[in-house]
Amino acid sequence: MSRKIELLAPGGDVEAIKAAVVAGANAVYCGLDTFNARNRAANLSFDDLTGILRLAHKYDCEVFLTLNVVILEQELPTMIKLLNKLVNSGIDGIIVQDLGMFNLVKKFFPTLDIHASTQLTTHNEGQIHFLNKIGASRLNLSRELNLGEIKSLTKLSHDVGILTEVFVHGALCIAFSGQCYSSSVSVGNSGNRGRCSQACRDEYEVTATGNKYPLNLKDNSAYFDLPELVEAGVDSLKIEGRIKGAHYVYTVVDTWRKGIDGFVETGKLLPDDSNLHKVFNRDFTNSFLQGNLTKDMFIDNPRDHSVKHAVDNATNKSSSAISVVQIQEAKDELYIDKNQLGAELRDKIQYLSTAKLPLKIEFSGSLNTPLTITATVGDKEEDAKVITITSESSLSLTGKSELDEKTLTKRFKSFDNAEFVLEYSFADYDSGLSIPFKELTVLKGQLAFLLNDSIEVIPNVEVPALSKDNKASKKPTMSILIAYEEDFHLCDLTDADVYFKLPESFKKDCPKHINLLNNNPRLIPWFPAVLIGKDYLEAVKILEQVKPKRIVTNNTGIAYKAFEMGIEWVAGPFMNTTNSYALMTLKEELNCAGAFISNEINRLQLRNIARPDDFKLYYSIYHPILMMTSRQCFFQQTVGCKKPSIEDGCMLKCDKATTVTNVKGISFNIDKQKGGYPSIYNDEQFLNLEVIKDLPDLFDEFFVDLTNIGAGPDAEQNKAQLIEHFENILKGNEEASTALNEMITVSTNAQYRQGL
Repeated sequence: MSRKIELLAPGGDVEAIKAAVVAGANAVYCGLDTFNARNRAANLSFDDLTGILRLAHKYDCEVFLTLNVVILEQELPTMIKLLNKLVNSGIDGIIVQDLGMFNLVKKFFPTLDIHASTQLTTHNEGQIHFLNKIGASRLNLSRELNLGEIKSLTKLSHDVGILTEVFVHGALCIAFSGQCYSSSVSVGNSGNRGRCSQACRDEYEVTATGNKYPLNLKDNSAYFDLPELVEAGVDSLKIEGRIKGAHYVYTVVDTWRKGIDGFVETGKLLPDDSNLHKVFNRDFTNSFLQGNLTKDMFIDNPRDHSVKHAVDNATNKSSSAISVVQIQEAKDELYIDKNQLGAELRDKIQYLSTAKLPLKIEFSGSLNTPLTITATVGDKEEDAKVITITSESSLSLTGKSELDEKTLTKRFKSFDNAEFVLEYSFADYDSGLSIPFKELTVLKGQLAFLLNDSIEVIPNVEVPALSKDNKASKKPTMSILIAYEEDFHLCDLTDADVYFKLPESFKKDCPKHINLLNNNPRLIPWFPAVLIGKDYLEAVKILEQVKPKRIVTNNTGIAYKAFEMGIEWVAGPFMNTTNSYALMTLKEELNCAGAFISNEINRLQLRNIARPDDFKLYYSIYHPILMMTSRQCFFQQTVGCKKPSIEDGCMLKCDKATTVTNVKGISFNIDKQKGGYPSIYNDEQFLNLEVIKDLPDLFDEFFVDLTNIGAGPDAEQNKAQLIEHFENILKGNEEASTALNEMITVSTNAQYRQGL
């Protein structure tokens, strides 16, 4: 086999990255101490990153920087400063979630390679076209996909020139990445900002099935799926674990490296994955890849399984019951093996350095000779790099503008930076002399070029401020969302836009929703965030056969298809839009007509967002609070389910509902609609009337969700009254606010108040 299969390793700190490099990673991904989705990792300073780049590149290992969070408007100047540094750093790629980053980088920092994060929830072919259109060079496919889905999406990606990554080892989220708000809702720490508190690992009151950790999945290990992943054409095999230590990273990368190399050389997979069980794990599953979504994916213990595995392994080898002594021997053997791996790692990395390089700049010259600058990088003669440059003009006497030591030190101080520790020498330089300052500027540029491996240094880009003058053209209007035919009569009660919520799964070739929309042209289709495989294709049929004038979509694949067909489209709230450049990406690249702004941000974070011309802004003021959506079943571990695994029929037919209660006594509603994925909702509804007064000129439309999905045991509200009260509020009727608060007693706008 000739093609390269990249092994992509996590690097939470410098030692873990060193471990990945010596274990044979082809690339590492790491984050700085800001703008990355693993704030619990140690992370790196920019000086650390510079040293890591030098070390990794020495070993032919690429480095990708994670900037994979949503960006707030007030953070854009800081991000721009960082991008100005990154363009000259030698970084091999940046991993992003925020749609605004694509516009910002494409316009002002085009030399940076952009990778689409797993947080972009990429799982259908339209999304690949979407990401290709906005400038991604590679993408991370959703962890929930099976091998067949991965193969078809990888082929399409290659057809449009995009590489694909698949997570092959490490922790699994039970929620679709980018579509989990549980941490944000429950404790104010958003997963879209790298602050996930891992509610899925929490302990809950014992469920009817006897489980205390009903949302806790085993860890992912696709080691034995390597041949199928290679056959599927996947470009990069990605290991999760930026909060794991160097020992873990070394062990896992080393095992995968040997497995890949052995398979490439012989066409056969090495059968030994035992070392993977000797470091932190919650036991292993490959069920997403195999498309076998059984309850065996869960484990009722979120802690390390390595000791239990060692004991179980010893038990399986014994022909009789294992004794206490044998159990202890198994544990001791595990610790010995761990220590040996640790010692092996220490031996390999002890001489690897990421320290700044010493840079000595010597100035020399005398009257009527050129100014000579000699730069020496490194402190060992055999490794030192020496650069010598000279001026065109000769040094001459001058009555003013003398190039003294102070002046030269000031002009060259920028080389005392993240890469170099600078030292000056003037031993052979005569005082009282000068050359034209423009020549000194040329010399400085030449030195920067040569120190940068003869790559042109890109000057800082000044990104112009965006105009904040575009306001809503008139008083905001209202829109409502319904999901059932029995609510069609609500259309007669209001002039508001009426959106109709489409399901996440469709019966193949069933015309039900096409007929429904054709027979009710008042309804504006509302597409969900997740549409996989045939469900995406059926959703596309709705666009093709209904040809609606306008849609709202939470799925970027449907957004691309609407753009391609010339259908007006609005970006829904689950696209996680938080800044002006995200709006510009949607407008300029895909002719988007408007966007919902994320409900995770607060008034101060909202107020300075700039809208593009002829672009509408939407905000939801009333809706059930989604915490997470999953391809797995939440009922197997809570109330139980007779089916051994999820199948297509489950999506279309199941409509169970239950609750789970954590050990703090807080309950959450589990809701499974027919045609929908299992989802968990907060017990409170989101109700935010403050935003109407706070930001009267920002939004064109305020949105009200009347589906009652996720409300759990709460009684359904009188929807006609809700419409009346919300319309009166927009007219300035204060009594309507009081009436609404009396109707909706279990509500919160905590996300609006706390923000990100």
